[in-house]
Amino acid sequence: MRVLVVEDEQALREQLDADLKAQGFAVDVAADGEEGLYFGREYAYDVAIVDLGLPKMDGMELISTLRAEERKFPVLVLTARSHWEDKVLGLEAGADDYLTKPFQAEELLARINALVRRAAGYAAPVLRQGELSVDTAKKEVRVSDVLIELTAYEYKVLEYLILNPDRVVSKTELTDHLYEQDFDRDSNVIEVFVGRLRKKLTPINPIRTVRGQGYRLLRETPS
Repeated sequence: MRVLVVEDEQALREQLDADLKAQGFAVDVAADGEEGLYFGREYAYDVAIVDLGLPKMDGMELISTLRAEERKFPVLVLTARSHWEDKVLGLEAGADDYLTKPFQAEELLARINALVRRAAGYAAPVLRQGELSVDTAKKEVRVSDVLIELTAYEYKVLEYLILNPDRVVSKTELTDHLYEQDFDRDSNVIEVFVGRLRKKLTPINPIRTVRGQGYRLLRETPS
């Protein structure tokens, strides 16, 4: 999953960057609202974390602008403002949730995961497609209740596909959502991961190749 962090406080920005990367997220960081707007316009994100008190363009304006331009990824507001009016204004600007500073990293992660799931139409942390289940909280994958051992990036590919069922996902899109900006986009690493996933998920075969377009995870998982 790819996350945009827009936070002007350097120590917190660096901590968020490190914490999210440690959890397997690809992270872009911005130090002010204008830089955040640039990133939000240029890249497709799974979720954004936006501080309200930003220089150059405040968080409210940033969120409102992104929503006016049809950027629909979930937005979690970070705010040191405890008044309920400020929280309401953030939600009305287009945010999906808010978290008041100071906060625990575990709560932030739980809220991010919940936003990503809800955006994909899931309520519970365990995503199920036929005999396949992906526990996004524990980062566990099972086929017919049998635990499947995956590498971190194999899991990321599968998680992204199950969050986008029945939709063709290109290799470029997978690369954009799983890796940092400077990743080698000519690499065939996505093909390698998909090939490994197919072997490990046997006897089911949920991942289909759409020639010249990418991959699709079927809602039903036939043998």
